[in-house]
Formats: sequence, structure tokens, C-alpha cells
Amino acid sequence: MTDFLNVSSSLTGRRWVGPSIEMDRAAEALEQDTSLPRALCQVLARRGVSAQEAEGFLAPVLRDLLPDPRSLKDMETAAARFLKAVKNREKIAIFADYDVDGGSSGALLVIWLRDMGLPATLYVPDRIDEGYGPNEEAMAGLANDHDLIICVDCGTLSHGPIAAAQGADVIVLDHHLGGETLPDCHAVVNPNRQDEDGVLAHLCAAAVVFLMLVEANRQMRSEGAQGPDLMAMLDLVALATVADVAPLIGVNRALVRQGLKVMGRRERPGVVALSDVSRMDTAPNSYHLGFLLGPRVNAGGRIGQADLGARLLSTADMNEARALADRLDELNTERRDIEAAVRAAAMEQAEERGFDAPLVWASGEGWHPGVVGIVASRLKEATNRPAIVIGFDGDEGKGSGRSVAGVDLGAAIQKLSAEGLLVKGGGHKMAAGLTVMRDKLEPAMARLSELMAKQGAGDLGPSDLKLDGMLMPGAASIDLVNQIDMAGPFGAGAPGPRFAFPEVEIRFTKRIGDNHIKVTFSDGLAGRLEAICFGAYDTAIGPALENHGGKRFHLAGRLDINTWGGRQSVQLRLEDAAEA
Repeated sequence: MTDFLNVSSSLTGRRWVGPSIEMDRAAEALEQDTSLPRALCQVLARRGVSAQEAEGFLAPVLRDLLPDPRSLKDMETAAARFLKAVKNREKIAIFADYDVDGGSSGALLVIWLRDMGLPATLYVPDRIDEGYGPNEEAMAGLANDHDLIICVDCGTLSHGPIAAAQGADVIVLDHHLGGETLPDCHAVVNPNRQDEDGVLAHLCAAAVVFLMLVEANRQMRSEGAQGPDLMAMLDLVALATVADVAPLIGVNRALVRQGLKVMGRRERPGVVALSDVSRMDTAPNSYHLGFLLGPRVNAGGRIGQADLGARLLSTADMNEARALADRLDELNTERRDIEAAVRAAAMEQAEERGFDAPLVWASGEGWHPGVVGIVASRLKEATNRPAIVIGFDGDEGKGSGRSVAGVDLGAAIQKLSAEGLLVKGGGHKMAAGLTVMRDKLEPAMARLSELMAKQGAGDLGPSDLKLDGMLMPGAASIDLVNQIDMAGPFGAGAPGPRFAFPEVEIRFTKRIGDNHIKVTFSDGLAGRLEAICFGAYDTAIGPALENHGGKRFHLAGRLDINTWGGRQSVQLRLEDAAEA
């Protein structure tokens, strides 16, 4: 494969890879058949969209893409038991995980039940004291006072804790990888059960909860009753889908598209307060969900009070929403400071061990369990390797891992657990959690590295920069960006399109803060465009562009619309550069 624009090593050390000849031909055919802009056709071709499918892809209808909830095992049973509890005014407890997906899942059920006039108990375990998922003490306590316990975003591997819930029925609505046996409870609805076909494996827990509510509403309609408005709840499903890094394909894409529209109506107090405290001043998009709202909802579970996020998302009181959003914003700032310290130490330790191993890992005394997952993400991004980061408290370490495309970390962690190298562990392909004793740390990481190598993780080089095509500055219009956005939302499993601007002149540069740079560039004719590169001085990009000396550069990145003072303009979010 030829290097795109002959860039074999850019200013960040990456090779540029453009569309294949076949992809270029497919884009050209799409352009001829649909009269859509070439840049949009390049994006559609990469997604495998044909000319006949283009119209439906650009305007997806949720009704057409929503799977039949009953295609998931135990779904009818779960919905029927849920409705029986509602009808008989039973006491219902919701046991939710402490992250965005768990909080959104719990909030969906609380809101639905509140609309039906039935209060529910929301229980979110403390990350440090109780760890991930149901525990025996909490489940036994809830069972004493409730008739039905619904575990959301957890529970699939919780045989002991679910058995401890004596006297109450338990329903599990989850998406984490299932084991060979399921816990003994009323129903386990999970697209990642071993006996499922995997067609819906990409759903997050909130989407599974949403499908259960679709089935519940359907069962109510068959009896002549009306359930709450589910379309109005899609903002929570969208937030969970993006924040949990579920791939934006199939129904997930339609759920997020529709959910962003609902969020734009600013009707949910918690989401409004969160958007305001995040200083969101434009219509919500997947970037806002993943990088502004999600981290704040997560901050409670990471370093504060575990249930703050779920309470914020489910509250109907604007004053309470503002107070909770302010508290989560403060915790998020604290989380950033803690994360920075752990990241510096983990990066140094992992570098000493070597970044070219199949697995990159680090462990430390007192590293906060609430930030090890984020730090693992940073290690993964820096090395293009699966990464594990573990914080020890005494002899027990709690860790989190993040993987790269094509390497199933969750299954490998589960294997280690079965082999007795871990106290416990589980997750999904791209993310996993684990508990390990200090004396097993080295053998566990050696074994995990071996399993990662078998999946090809050791053969990965610095990640190539994949480009959808070339553009000239004059072609990057607001209309074009809006049209490309119709192929979105972009995120995990559906990366946002990235274009190269070849042989441009640098007309203006300005350093912003410590390590960002603003640039104006031109094709030497009439076209000019502004760009911003975050973290430019952490790489060779900042110094090279600032001291360009009249040299021409190839620039690459993603286009977005910048709103400032009520005016809109196109801006390139610059990700890489190379001397022309």
C-alpha cells in the first residue's frame, strides 16, 4: 500500500494511509449515482454504503432499525415480571453500576416507574468499599425490603450475590461477557450471554434496558393499557451508548441520532444542568456526550459519592439537578488532578518495561481505583497496545484495562480469572476490570501478555493515520460539514472522517496556553482555513508550524464548525502534519 501523499513518517511518527483504489472507485460511483459531494461519498464508501442505501443511511429511522426485543433470551419473562411488580405495587430496587451506562440504565427505570406512579429504590455500590457489581451484603439487605431487584449493567457473573437475595426475585439487564453458567434468578437479558448469537453484542446496558421497556410497553398495549413515552428517554440511551464507547453501528447509530435530537430540546433537568455546567453552547453532538457530559457523570462513581450521576440523570427537580451538576463538576476537576499524577507515574513505569511488548501495564501503591481506567486508556492511546493499570491497597490490587481493535481483552481477563491468577475479572472486548493479589501480579501480567501476543497485539506498530481523502481549503464549507455530519454520529466503530490538505502555506500561527496552537493556512490561491491543534507542543507539530520558515506542509484532521460570538466558521481540528 502506497503511503498517502508519500508520508511514511509524519511529525508524530505516523504513516498516512489513504483510501484503497477500490474505495476510491466506490466513492466515484456513489458520486455519479447520487450527486452527493465527493467528500461525503468517500465517507459513505468507507462505511460500505451503496447508492441504493445512501438515502436511508443519511436519514436513519429508529423504527426500521430497532430489533425485536424478543429476539433476546429471557426478554418476555423479564418484562412480564417487571409489569407484575408494577401492577401489584410491589417494592422494586434497582442495583446499578457506578458508571454512565449504569447510571443511565438506572435512571431509565426510575423515570419509567415514576411516570407509572411507583417509586423505586436506587442502589449504586461504592467503587472502593464494594467494588464492581452486586455483593452479598447489599443484595441480602435489598431483598429484606423489596420484592423485585433489577441489576443493570452488572450481575451476569454474580452467582453468589444473587443467591444471597433470599425472598426477592432478581432480573439482570446487562451487556458484559457471560460465563458458561448464568446466575440462578428470574431472568438474565444480555446480548453477550454465551447462548446468544451475538447479533446485538454491540448494545450497551442502557440500550438493553430500553428494549426491555419497549417490550413492557408492548405487553401493556396488548392489555389495552398505555406505557410512558419511551422516545423522550432516548437522550439517556444516547449518553450511555457514547460514554460506554459502544460502536456507533446499526441500531446504536439510530439511538444516538434520535437521542441527540431529544437532548437538544433541553427537557431533562439533569442533562440541562450538566450541559450548562459543562459550558455547552451549541447543539449536542457525540463529542459533547463522550468528553463533556460523560466524564462529569462518571466523576461521582470514580472519586465521590457513587450514586450522584444516577440521581442527577433521574431527578425531575431543576434545583436538585443544578446542585448535583455543580458537585459533579467539582469532582471532575479533582479527578483530573488525581489522574494526572497517576498517569505520569504509570507512563514512566510502563516505558521502563517497554512500549513494544504485547501488553503495556503499570501498578502502584494507593493509585485511586477511580482513575486507573482512564489512565489505562491514555497508555493504550500512547502505545497502540492493550493496557492495564492497577492500584494496590495492601496486598489487593484493583485494576482496569483498555484494548485496541481486534484484541479481545475481556475474554482474556476471564480466562485468567478461571485459571486462578485473578481474584475476579470480567468485561467486554475493549474494556475490562480485575482484582489481583500482589503475589500473583507478575505471573498474571506475564500470562495476560502471552494471551495478548496470541491475538497479535505484539505485532502492532505506531497506529497509522487513516485518511478518507484530500480537500482544498476553499472546499471546506459549512454546507459540506453539515452534509458529512449526516453520515454520523461518529465515534467508536465509526471514526469521524479525516481529510488531508496537501501542500498548504502557513499564513499565521498563535500559541494558545502552554501547548496548543492556532494556525491559518492557505492553498496559495483564494482558499484559506483556520485550524487548531490541541497538545501541539507535546509533539513536533507545534514547533514545526510555529517556525515554518515559509515551508509548505501537508495537514490532516477532522472538520468541525466553530461558533464564536454568534457566528459560525469551519475549523480544522488538526491531528497531524508532515513537511511537503
